[in-house]
Amino acid sequence: MNMNRWHSLVISRLVVSVVIFLIGSMVCFSTMIKPVWALDYAQRNLVESDFSGQDLRDAKFDHANLRSSNFSNVNAEGVRFFAANLESANFEGANLRYADLESARLTRVNFTNAVLEGAFATNTLFKGAIIDGADFTDVLLRPDTEQYLCTIAKGTNPVTGRNTKDTLYCPD
Repeated sequence: MNMNRWHSLVISRLVVSVVIFLIGSMVCFSTMIKPVWALDYAQRNLVESDFSGQDLRDAKFDHANLRSSNFSNVNAEGVRFFAANLESANFEGANLRYADLESARLTRVNFTNAVLEGAFATNTLFKGAIIDGADFTDVLLRPDTEQYLCTIAKGTNPVTGRNTKDTLYCPD
């Protein structure tokens, strides 16, 4: 019985020592790990950059020059493109839910099969844009921009299953 008590005491002290070691190690190593912050590309010249397939959630591209850049199949949910030059950029298959496109230059942009649900896009230029299969559900647009997009809208978004004209509330 005395031997059992001694074994229990040794085992319990060993367990306590291991737990203290593990907690100390976690505290030590957690101070070495840096938090991940959203990327900030504001006011940068990124002409013809390739961001295809990347996770850019909550990144900032305010006032950036992104002419002819490739954003195909990116996750750009919540990204800020305020007043960015996105002329001839490719957003094919991109997730742009809740993105800020306010005052962005989107001339000749390819939005084929992109999801722009809930994006903010008032005072935005879409001249020459390709919007085949794009989903504009709950996107804030100026009435004249919405009318223009209705003249070129066609297709159904493969992700959401929504018809582009329906998401723009185009008249029949």
